[in-house]
Order: sequence, then structure tokens, then C-alpha cells
Amino acid sequence: MNTKMEVIEEPQQKQFQAAGFMKKYNLFFIFVGFLIIGSLLSDHFLTTQNILNILQQSAFVGIVAIGMTFVILIAGIDLSVGAVLALSGMLVSLLLSQGMNPILAIAITLLAGAFMGFLSGFISTKFKVPAFIATLAMMVSARGFALLTTDGEPIYDLPPAFTALGESLGNIPVPAIIWIVLTILAVVVLKYTTFGRKLYAVGGNEESARLSGIPVEKYVTSTYVLSGTMAAIAGILMSAWLTVGQPTAGTGLELDAIAAVVIGGTSLAGGKGGIGGTFIGVLIMSMIVNIFNLLGLSSYYQSIFMGAIIVTALIMNQFITNKK
Repeated sequence: MNTKMEVIEEPQQKQFQAAGFMKKYNLFFIFVGFLIIGSLLSDHFLTTQNILNILQQSAFVGIVAIGMTFVILIAGIDLSVGAVLALSGMLVSLLLSQGMNPILAIAITLLAGAFMGFLSGFISTKFKVPAFIATLAMMVSARGFALLTTDGEPIYDLPPAFTALGESLGNIPVPAIIWIVLTILAVVVLKYTTFGRKLYAVGGNEESARLSGIPVEKYVTSTYVLSGTMAAIAGILMSAWLTVGQPTAGTGLELDAIAAVVIGGTSLAGGKGGIGGTFIGVLIMSMIVNIFNLLGLSSYYQSIFMGAIIVTALIMNQFITNKK
């Protein structure tokens, strides 16, 4: 009898082990799958120059997605990041055009981005306004301020000491280097600090976290401050890369950031996910756009296929994650 049970249980055990393996590495397999698809569709896909292009294109969304990951981990949402990026880019460009020292201009812009994030978090926690509404209001206001600064006109003639941030160090784009460094720092914060562990606790069960003595409002607000700061960094780097302050920059970027975070395995319900998955999620989205561009596909078709691919990837990811 025992022998028969062992024979029956052995295939089941192997099945569970295979499901666990797929659950742990499913995002990596999706990433490799798109690498293979891209290399088959275009000979230029895996060239050094194209890989550097993908890193450059990924950097701005990737930096914003770091902050978005922190927000979504506590079951929040931040719709203002694209507008905050635009306003930050305009602010740093305006300060530089007035002759301010680049380091001081960048510091003021970072503080402004953090303050906008603080306002969103403060309104959401203190006045019990849903994060969706609070950050939507901030999105509208920040975009309005970005357009108001110069009546919707771009700011040109930025100093070379600043635009160097948008160039390359060796062959690697500086924004990509900063994105990778910030990603590593964020991984360390989430995995190896008390702050990170408490964020997971707040996202997993806010009431339990409050009863255990965690100052929930403080931690929730801090994630929005971080998100605003990341958006400001991305705005500064984008202005340096474009060599112009553009008030319409970052339009729709909040949706790309949210999609990348969710594709990366972070749950919109909070308490589950991480920065590593977000990093790969951003690369997957950038690879899809890059493949479409190499194939010369119209932007209209790109939008349709991008939506379908994102939904398919999310369904596959959710299916594998929930597989018992």
C-alpha cells in the first residue's frame, strides 16, 4: 500500500516542483521569449547599438517605475508622475536659463518633486481621499503649472554642464546608469531594511500593521514622496537628454510605469512584488516597442498590439503565480 502511495505521490511532487520553478522564474522566461522573438524578426535587434538604445529608452520609465513600485506595494497608485516629470523638467530648465548653478537647480527641483509627492500622500492619508483622486488632482495641477511657466513654450539653450547628464559615459547612456544604480539601491532598501519590511506589512494588511505599532500614515506618505522624487529625477534627465525643457513631456508615462510594475509581478492589492521584477517589466515593454520600430510598424498598430501583449503577459503571469 505504501509503495503505491509513493508511486502516486512522486509524479505529484515533481509537478509541484515544476510549478514552483515556473512561478519563481516565469518573468525571466517571458523576457527571454521576447529576446528570441526580437532576434528572429530583425537582425539588428541584438546589436550593441540597439541594446544601448533600449536601455536609453527604458531609463526614464524605469526610474519613475521604481517610485511607482513603492506606492503600489502599499496598495496605492500615483497618476501624477508624468506631470511631475514635466514640471520638474521645466523647473530645472527655467532655473538654468536664469543662470543658476546646475547643482543648485537640480537640488531645488528634487525638493519640488518630493514636495508634490508629499502633498499627494498628505491629502490621501489625512483627509481620507482615495489615492486615485488625490494623485489625479496633482496630475492636472502639475501639468497646468508646467504649461504655465512659459505659456506652453519649450525652454532651449541649456548649459552643456547640465546636458552632459543626457549623454553617454563610454558607450552607456548616463540615464541608464543612474536607473541601474537607483534600482540596486531600491532593492537593498526593500529587502534589507526595516523600512522596506514595514512597507510590505502595510501593503499586506494595513489594519494589522497599525495594530502592531507601525505609523501607517507616515509610511504611506513616504512612498509618495519617493515617487515624486523619482519622477523629478526622470524629468531632470529627460530635459538633459532632449537638451530642452518640454512642458508636454511625460504624457501617458504614468500608465507605462504602472503597466511595467504590474508586469513585473507587483500586486495592485499591495504587499507583494519587488523592484527586480519591475526592472525586467520595464525592459520587456521597451523591447516590444523596439521590435515594432525595427519592423517599421505604424504607431497606431503599435498601440493596439502593445495593449494586447500587456494583457496577455499579465494573464500568463497571474496564471502561473496562482498555479498550485
